[in-house]
Amino acid sequence: MDIISASAARGATRRDRILMKPLERSATLSLILPAYNEEETIRQAIQEAVAALGPITRAYEIIVVEDGCTDRTAEIVNEESAKNSCVRLVRHPRNLGYGAALRNGFQAATMDLVAFTDSDCQFDLSELALMIPLSKNVDIVCGYRIDRQDPALRLFYSWGYNRLVRLLLGSPVRDIDCALKIFHQRDIRSILPEHDNFFANAVMLTKARQRGLSITEVGVHHRPRAGGQSKVSLWDVPKTLSVLLPFWWTRVVLKQKGPELAEIVPDIDRQSERRAA
Repeated sequence: MDIISASAARGATRRDRILMKPLERSATLSLILPAYNEEETIRQAIQEAVAALGPITRAYEIIVVEDGCTDRTAEIVNEESAKNSCVRLVRHPRNLGYGAALRNGFQAATMDLVAFTDSDCQFDLSELALMIPLSKNVDIVCGYRIDRQDPALRLFYSWGYNRLVRLLLGSPVRDIDCALKIFHQRDIRSILPEHDNFFANAVMLTKARQRGLSITEVGVHHRPRAGGQSKVSLWDVPKTLSVLLPFWWTRVVLKQKGPELAEIVPDIDRQSERRAA
């Protein structure tokens, strides 16, 4: 796997010049927003995505994957979709998990570039203007969080998890779970996450490394959650470890082939997928 320097994004002055420079609007991009009970933030997330993607892409779509919500998330997405046909809704019949939401969002994507972020508005999506040009020369563009705005305990868990993933899986990135990444449509189906939990990023980047895909990192600013509650808890630590260690043994040590796509697609309610007229 080739790691390419993103030094242009590290200096604030240089960074500001890049963001202010008009971007060639040649890219088409699908943005995946996994959402579970995000009624407090989903409208803001969609509106910020629309504002960011319109000026920097030739065409875009925003795919919200509603992961079995029990609140008004789907209703709000439908309201936004009625105003903008680029907003799409994919619904799960029950809560399947973060990895499943990403997987089904990726499979619903139709544009040349496929990005994802979370629905809690912790990222400034205007910084995609830094990332999209890099995708012309590399296969995967990963963000890493600058001045991460999370509680101290979560920062500690993340530090330990990143070290463990680097040790076992050979991850070359400093912030494996940063929820702002761009992939190419041509590659996405070969690196789909196989697990339904938060292990999705580690699986995708491990598959990418094994396939020789090139990766670059760029610093992106991080904001406090706009509302609602984080869906990551202490109980996710043992759940993630329970899949990390078998994955390391079978896929990295033994180099066994993973499941075929048909085996890992969950029972999604396809009738609920909706594209606004």
